[in-house]
Amino acid sequence: MTLDETPGPDRSFLFVLGSSRADGNSEILARAAAEHLPSDVPQRWVDLNELTLPDFQDGRHEDADRRAGEVEELLRRATLEATDIVIVSPLYWYSLSAQAKRYLDYWSGWLNVPGSDFKERMAGGTLWGVTALAHEEHEVADGLVTGLSHSAAYLRMRFGGVLTGTASRPGRIRADEQAMIRAKTFFHQEAPLARFPYEEADAVA
Repeated sequence: MTLDETPGPDRSFLFVLGSSRADGNSEILARAAAEHLPSDVPQRWVDLNELTLPDFQDGRHEDADRRAGEVEELLRRATLEATDIVIVSPLYWYSLSAQAKRYLDYWSGWLNVPGSDFKERMAGGTLWGVTALAHEEHEVADGLVTGLSHSAAYLRMRFGGVLTGTASRPGRIRADEQAMIRAKTFFHQEAPLARFPYEEADAVA
């Protein structure tokens, strides 16, 4: 199902690149999809490899006075300012890359900052994913899809799904004609409110 209207000017997209190499297949696929967003929809692209961001340290029970560094704070603000967040990550060991997972780990820290309204401000936004994988059978990416879907459900976000394509060698994603076709309309799909499986079961009962 698709929406009757394309994303309007009240939308803004944050593309978070989590590949270990520049111009990877996942990024190429994401940029192909972004080309079909309306020109008046702002896009911000962040390459996690270019940020000096240390590994996440969970100090919620030990360091309540922790202050975010400049890079972390800029990333937090970019996350909160976007209506739509797109996690762009190749499929590494059937899940997100280390860079992309570390970014989501930082969400945990932002949730626990004293007085934080991170969860409230994320609610109602939309989470998307884009991934390239070596398999022709895209169901092997179900673990990545589930992780993003559950993350969206926890924050009461919408989940637009994951755009998948098959590629291994650099640039080969362009040869996946079906993936490139799906990219044209990917961000125009309906993004329903994400739900945990038990919530879906309760809704049916």
